Amino acid sequence: MVKKKNLNYEEVAKNIIANIGGKENINSVRHCITRVRFRLKDESKADDEIVKNLEGVLSVVHGGGEYMTVIGDAVEDVYDAVCVQLGMQNGAGSETKAEEEKKVNPAMRVLNMIVGAVLPCLNMICAGGIIKGLQTVLQMTGMIPSGSGMDLIISAMGDAIFFFLPVFLGMNLAKALKGDGFLGALIGAILCYPTINGVNLELFGHTINATYTSSFLPVIAVTAVAIPLARWLNKYIPKVVANFVTPVITLAVVIPFGFTLIGPAVNMAGSLVNTGITALLDTVPLLAGIIFSALYQVMVLFGIHTALTSFSFMSLLEGNPDAVMAMSCLVCFAQTGVVLGIYCKTRDRKLKSIALPAFISGLFGITEPAIYGVTLPRIKMFVLSCAGAGITGAIIMLTGTKMYSFGLGVFAVLGMVNPEAPNFIPPLLAVVVPFVVSFMLAYVLHKDEAVPASDSAQITPGSETAAHEKFIIESPVPGKVVPISQVPDETFSSGILGKGFAVEPSEGKVYAPFDGTCVTIFETLHAMGLESSNGVSLLIHVGLETVGLNGKPFKAHVGNGDNIKKGQLLLEFDIDEIKAAGCPVITPVLVANESEVGKVAIENDKIVIGG
Repeated sequence: MVKKKNLNYEEVAKNIIANIGGKENINSVRHCITRVRFRLKDESKADDEIVKNLEGVLSVVHGGGEYMTVIGDAVEDVYDAVCVQLGMQNGAGSETKAEEEKKVNPAMRVLNMIVGAVLPCLNMICAGGIIKGLQTVLQMTGMIPSGSGMDLIISAMGDAIFFFLPVFLGMNLAKALKGDGFLGALIGAILCYPTINGVNLELFGHTINATYTSSFLPVIAVTAVAIPLARWLNKYIPKVVANFVTPVITLAVVIPFGFTLIGPAVNMAGSLVNTGITALLDTVPLLAGIIFSALYQVMVLFGIHTALTSFSFMSLLEGNPDAVMAMSCLVCFAQTGVVLGIYCKTRDRKLKSIALPAFISGLFGITEPAIYGVTLPRIKMFVLSCAGAGITGAIIMLTGTKMYSFGLGVFAVLGMVNPEAPNFIPPLLAVVVPFVVSFMLAYVLHKDEAVPASDSAQITPGSETAAHEKFIIESPVPGKVVPISQVPDETFSSGILGKGFAVEPSEGKVYAPFDGTCVTIFETLHAMGLESSNGVSLLIHVGLETVGLNGKPFKAHVGNGDNIKKGQLLLEFDIDEIKAAGCPVITPVLVANESEVGKVAIENDKIVIGG
């Protein structure tokens, strides 16, 4: 779907909020495929006429207790901007979030909590790792003598985030648990206090000797106990003194308890897990490396990669070199090699426009654009990238490469050089060999998809022939085609979302009207955006107000980014169930980018473009 260029989404969001009664008048917000939907405390405070005429807003609709601003293709960008300005991580509100959390199993809830504590400071962790890598290079080249004043300053710059990691983790986790971030930071600072680290402490008749600087799990566990305790205390301590009495009691309970029981227990658990992983890698290193690396991107698809690397990541942040992290951070180069091979081989301009930025982001360790935009839709290429990643794991295990400090993409190489015995060759081999092999195989094996001959002439948006040739789109839904003006919803009938027709379905199925791509299918499955191989954007909206059915009458046969062939079954829907829910089943079919592809007209119940 084509978005309006140069639209300032933040400004659009700001103007909408201001003219619907302000932040204080908004209970919740969500979006469907074309509309940002607000639940307002008082809809009378919203000025429809002003909102309708705002730049970026196509119309305003009321229904189902929601105030809907029709945005069109840029709906997700405007929605994100609205959420930022409202300070909402989940626009649908705390009730929706609570319901979602109930569906998550306890183990994943704990893991999500840990990840939530790490993510806000991940960039700083990466920066610290890069600085430590650069320090090694400067020492190797003699530019900065080891032990010099500048060397010590650089050490402080690189090591501080790791040494005081408990402070940052405590603060982030406390906030994630809806507690006082300063209390979490103070717990981390206490655990890092110099005089109680690495010394014998007599507590409750036991001698405890522990070091919690640069540690990960202890502060997570202690803070996870402290925040609920503080919340419970606040219910019973008078508010006038709770601000300082609650922290005193909380710290008095959790810190001794944390030093004597929680800290040692979680450290032991982490050590056992790492011992198991290390034993596996030591027993069958080559096989384990190949399998783990080859399947890592598959793990990313299923969202389980974090669970499998979390303990290794914790161990790395605590100062323990780790092979698993080395593999997980370098497999990106096999993926980028495939993407570059496709970019160099293809003649498809659209594919090139996707592949180039995906390649660049992949070099910095961000492979989702490459996976979802380039290789996964071409499954053979994705399999090829997994095979190349297997080479990464083999080299890492054969050369004994480990990660010493965290980094992503090209910067990860700096973190894989042992500061005590610097050697750049092993990590460079683990980058270059899989990249080159993957590139060469992709370049040789990739073939552009053939565009089959059509009964209608194919057009290219903006070409000289576009104005003289016709591209014909037949109804994707079996049934009676009716004028778009008959749709009982002004958003569609007025044509502001695009020209087209509507269908009174006789069969609950949506078929692909052309070869192309399923650009968007909304999570509630009631609508989808398709793009033909020649750039025509088509919106199919099954029924009216069907977003509220939460996908129940629908069954999708394609997903976002999937290639589609003319006549392919894309979606099924239960007409009777939609009607029983009180929703009209009439289905608008609209061309959303007439300005890009040429004049749109309806002839003999078909959409005709160009001519």
